[in-house]
Amino acid sequence: QVQLVESGGGLVQAGGSLRLSCAASGFVFSKTVMKWVRQAPGKGLEWVSTIGPSGGDTYYSDSVKGRFTISRDNAKNTVSLQMNSLKPEDTAVYYCSKDTDRGQGTLVLVSS
Repeated sequence: QVQLVESGGGLVQAGGSLRLSCAASGFVFSKTVMKWVRQAPGKGLEWVSTIGPSGGDTYYSDSVKGRFTISRDNAKNTVSLQMNSLKPEDTAVYYCSKDTDRGQGTLVLVSS
């Protein structure tokens, strides 16, 4: 079955960086569009970024554009999110997702 396992979250000061990773299994990863979404405390899910199957097409929400970079390694079935210049409003649980499937999430906490 589909498995998505996120890692890399933690506590960071504003202006800092984190790199999230997601290990995927149970489907043909190299042919699948992957996304990162997040959920801030008390709020709904927010789309963050999307990457096409080959990695050549990437898309970002306005709130993270220029600060976050999505990438993938189809040989390792992983998708990553490099997050720079983090802001307190980036505090959230981050999930990698495929269609309607999501992992358990990894918490990113940005202190001011």
